[in-house]
Amino acid sequence: MTQPNVVVLDYGSGNLRSAVRAVERAGADVTLTGDFETALNADGLLVPGVGAYAACMAGLRAIKGERIIGRRLAGGRPVLGICVGMQVLFERGVEHGVETEGCDEWPGVVERIQAPVVPHMGWNTVDVPAGTSLFDGIQDERFYFVHSYAVRDWTLETNDRTRAPLVTWSTHGGDRFVAAVENGPLSATQFHPEKSGDAGAALLRNWVRSLS
Repeated sequence: MTQPNVVVLDYGSGNLRSAVRAVERAGADVTLTGDFETALNADGLLVPGVGAYAACMAGLRAIKGERIIGRRLAGGRPVLGICVGMQVLFERGVEHGVETEGCDEWPGVVERIQAPVVPHMGWNTVDVPAGTSLFDGIQDERFYFVHSYAVRDWTLETNDRTRAPLVTWSTHGGDRFVAAVENGPLSATQFHPEKSGDAGAALLRNWVRSLS
């Protein structure tokens, strides 16, 4: 059986090589590129991201990445965001008093975690909803997080996609935040599956299998 082809979007941000290797191990044929047409036409698109929200959005817009994401989703073509690659899918981010517009695929604000120790760095559990595909067969596992900002107490009452999102939550220092979202063709994780051992590898395999 032919492996699905996945583009890891190269826009100057993210642990690109580790993401490429992890998705290859999950069973995909992977291309690392920022080329518009290649990213638009792949079976799956992975959007990585580390660092500041504003810098990631600037890099994304420089290659028309927000248009790639929007056009793929309009056609029901899968996209997976990781870490800041998840955060930029929301309406906007606020860092150090600076507000930056995101891709606005979901309403919501990325803001600083309200916890005694920030950044949130290390292994943590997640609260997975019923009906999940990303976490299928993954029970009571820990995933690896490195972040200071997140979407907190998010409620999506209306939704123009095919179904309401499935939201996975986690907590740090008593503050609750969105750890993952599944919403039709659009999925995202705040944690790094490529750094999350067997659990992260299983999650990526679930996503890659969904592309076939």
